[in-house]
Amino acid sequence: MGVRLFMAIGETLVALALGIALAAAVGLRIFVPLLVVSVAAWFGKIHLAESFAWLGTMPAMVMLGVAAAVEVAAYYVPGLDNLLDTVAAPLALAAGTMMVAAPLWDMPPLLKWTAAVIAGGGAAGLTHGVTSLLRAKSTLATGGIANPVVATTELGGALGLSLLALALPVLALAFVVVFILIMIWLLRRVKRVRTREVRSHV
Repeated sequence: MGVRLFMAIGETLVALALGIALAAAVGLRIFVPLLVVSVAAWFGKIHLAESFAWLGTMPAMVMLGVAAAVEVAAYYVPGLDNLLDTVAAPLALAAGTMMVAAPLWDMPPLLKWTAAVIAGGGAAGLTHGVTSLLRAKSTLATGGIANPVVATTELGGALGLSLLALALPVLALAFVVVFILIMIWLLRRVKRVRTREVRSHV
C-alpha cells in the first residue's frame, strides 16, 4: 500500500512538472507546444485525461498545425508581433492552464484545476510577460530590427522546451526556473543601465 501510494505521488509530481514545463513553453508560442502534445498523444507517447483526448486526434493535429504555422509567421511581421503579444496574453494563460490539467488524469477535479490555474496560468503568464517585455525593449532599442532574432529564439525555446518536457519533465521544469530567473536579471540590468543613462543626461 505504501509503495503504491509513493509511486502514485511520484507519477503525479512528474505529470505536474510536465504540465508546468509545457505551460511555460505556451508562454513563448501558444500553438507550437499544443501541436507537440497533439502529435505525442496521437503516437501514444503521452497519456492525457479523458476530457483532453481530443488533442490526440487527426483533426486536432491539422488544426493546431495550421494555427502554429500562422502564429510563427505572424511574429516575423514588424508591428504585428507587438500587437500579438497583447492579444495572445489571455490565450496563453488559458492554454497554460490546459497544459497542466491535461496530463493530470488521476487527480480529483478540484485539486487538478486549482493546480492548473495557479501553476499553468502562472508559468505561461511569466514566460509570456518576460518575452513580451523583452520584445518591447528590442523594438525601442533597435526600431524592431532585432525583433526577428527574439521571435526565432522564442520559437526555438517553445519547440525545444516542449520536446524536453515530454522526454525529461523534471529537467525541463528546472530549465524553466533558470530561464525565468535569467530573464528577470537581464531585464533589471537593462533597466538599471537606462536609469543611469537618463540621470547622466540630466
